[in-house]
Amino acid sequence: MEKEPALLLLPHVVIFPLPVQGHINSMLKLAETLSLATLKVTFITTLHNYDRLTRFTDFHTRFQKYPDFELKTVPEFLPLDHSLGDRLVDLMESMDLVIKPVFRRTILESSPPVNCIIMDGILAFVSEIANDLRIPFIHFRTTSACSFWAYFSVLDIVQVAQLPIKGEEDMDRIITKVPGMETFLRCRDLPSFCRVNDAQDPNLQIITKETRKSSQAEALILNTFEDLEGPILSEIRKQCPKIYAIGPLHELLKTKTQASYQSSNSLRQVDRTCITWLNTQPSQSVLYISFGSITMITKDQLMEFWHGIVSSKKRFLWVIRPDSLTDMEEIPEQFQEGPKENGYVVKWAPQEEVLAHKAIGGFLTHSGWNSTLESIVAGVPMICWPFFADQQVNSRFVSEVWKLGLDMKDVCDRRIVEKMVNDLLVDRREVFVKSAARMAELARKSVAEGGSSSSNLNHLIQDIRKMCMKSQDN
Repeated sequence: MEKEPALLLLPHVVIFPLPVQGHINSMLKLAETLSLATLKVTFITTLHNYDRLTRFTDFHTRFQKYPDFELKTVPEFLPLDHSLGDRLVDLMESMDLVIKPVFRRTILESSPPVNCIIMDGILAFVSEIANDLRIPFIHFRTTSACSFWAYFSVLDIVQVAQLPIKGEEDMDRIITKVPGMETFLRCRDLPSFCRVNDAQDPNLQIITKETRKSSQAEALILNTFEDLEGPILSEIRKQCPKIYAIGPLHELLKTKTQASYQSSNSLRQVDRTCITWLNTQPSQSVLYISFGSITMITKDQLMEFWHGIVSSKKRFLWVIRPDSLTDMEEIPEQFQEGPKENGYVVKWAPQEEVLAHKAIGGFLTHSGWNSTLESIVAGVPMICWPFFADQQVNSRFVSEVWKLGLDMKDVCDRRIVEKMVNDLLVDRREVFVKSAARMAELARKSVAEGGSSSSNLNHLIQDIRKMCMKSQDN
């Protein structure tokens, strides 16, 4: 009796994100979404991040439902107290030295054989290994389409001498060489890596070159949706024809699992007492404040925010990470955990659940892409104070294109903070709430059956299955 083992094998996908919170969050949601489609999924992260996922989330319980899901670990590539920040050169060199050989061995020893690698789009060594082993690879960029396109366009901007930036007096100059953004993108709205006085800066060169390499991948996955970034996606398709826009991923996964809210992928211990506090607050009365998992601010900046928010007399829920101050300064006494006169402070919050809470009326955010999408889905208008990388572009689109809030980049003044909080929650609230509600509805439609993101996910799964069949035929 002849056997047909090859046709019985599940398509095997390896997913490898940059091992930091924002990238792990969205790519682990993709891993769970593909597991729902009965694919064999192997997710790779560092041992330290695996330990934190198992300590601070329901990771094991959640993924026990998927017998063909597997998590594998690789060594740490930087000291645990190392702040990634803008130091891409350190990151790339360390990963190339430490993780590259382990990753290659993991792929070679995988059973069943790997049919497709979905890699973080800035990890050059992964594509080198995939090419060497003749395994199809797909880039996943965890940023917005607009920031990806800004990165992609940096070489063109440099060629026409619109970079480097010539100083503070140059920051409001319009950049005209990013197609689709010619009329509103300023120097200060470019990714933070562009804020250098030398176009040959190593960090700028790395992120630009790696972004360009996405055109060499089988396809590009973006955590966005057509109704949000359609015009920019059209521009990107001229360079990367096959794009799967499957966002917002957290809402897509929630729709597929029919969960009331999605489980956290947090690498930090969340404090759920803030939900109890929110339950006692009036509807849409609370400003949620969080600058994400990496943002570092000075003590002076923290105090400017404090005075501005307190002067606004608005309720607030504020996330203050113990490691968020520069130079290892101590968190001032008024920022210790627990209830305040008009608010509540925690070290880390279950953000998706917080933003979906009826008490939340606005979000003061660093404009990280996960946070921006979570706010969009929840219909919560934003005040944007970007820190680095893609966040500068995101904040410009939030305020100038999508009209979902206010952009406060490069400013940290208590009077401006107070005014923007009042604008968002009172004086201009009606306009922002209307825009936010409309975009939230479009986001939900995109992930519903027949929506653009849901359909794109189906195409992605079909194409992965075709890759499996092709490799088995060979």
